[in-house]
Amino acid sequence: MMRDAHPAAEPRRRRRARAAAAAVSGCAMVLAAGTPAVAHGSPGGHERQYVALGDSYTSGPLIPTQVDANCARSDHNYPSLVAAQRTATELEDVSCAGATTEEMWKPQGTNPPQLDALDRDTDLVTVQIGGNDVGFGSIIATCAQLAPQDLAGNPCQTHYTASGIDELTLAVLRTAPKVTQVLRAVHHRAPHARVVVVGYPDLLPDDGSGCYPSVPFAAKDFPYLRDTEKRLNLMLRLTAALNRAEYVDTYAPTRGHDMCKAPADRWIEPLRPASPAAPAHPNAKGEAAMAQAVLDRLESGRGH
Repeated sequence: MMRDAHPAAEPRRRRRARAAAAAVSGCAMVLAAGTPAVAHGSPGGHERQYVALGDSYTSGPLIPTQVDANCARSDHNYPSLVAAQRTATELEDVSCAGATTEEMWKPQGTNPPQLDALDRDTDLVTVQIGGNDVGFGSIIATCAQLAPQDLAGNPCQTHYTASGIDELTLAVLRTAPKVTQVLRAVHHRAPHARVVVVGYPDLLPDDGSGCYPSVPFAAKDFPYLRDTEKRLNLMLRLTAALNRAEYVDTYAPTRGHDMCKAPADRWIEPLRPASPAAPAHPNAKGEAAMAQAVLDRLESGRGH
């Protein structure tokens, strides 16, 4: 099974050859940053070069078919579905489960630094990062462990605010400059690309209700964790706006399909998944919903 974690030499050579041919013929297209190339997808025009950066919410762990064991990457994650729906689009998906903003610059197992996938030929970049910087995995584990202490209360919130300051809110704020650095690096390496920041889907009931023991959190920790995710998404939205990037809201389109819903209705799997997906992650329906949110954004605004 071939990996798509890093561009093969031949596709990159093809891109360079196309650029060289355009320059020689005098047909090179000059793009302002973030402005679409009118020839994209048209006869005689070049393919759209789409690079997907991100963590496990992008890569799609355990969703069939897995094409990269190191990064738990699925060929039915939202970047693959987006690329399949866009005419003349060549996808380079370097998303990787467990990635933080540091992995934009650092190798992750067999996955090279994600930013290395970008170059001046890149037309579109989606970025979904920050959840692991805030500590999604450890937060879920901690809250599940603390829940039996007070099932009707908020032991997890009490734990994270023991010093009088909400540590999770601070974690979100501390992640903002890291995401800013990522977006600046994306613009530097892919100066002509349309850059889209993708938010995180609705993980827990938006009305603040719970579903213990299916999702083993204490009753009043459900709204606390819901609000923490909303703060993360708000931070990503604002950081995108301040760094010449667009934002895709995947929370609203997935509302009502959180991990507390029945198996037939949920797009996020609980800690014991019933469908092929990682715990507390989108299943195939969730990835499809995020793909549609990205497509809707791409088809609006600037006419891509």
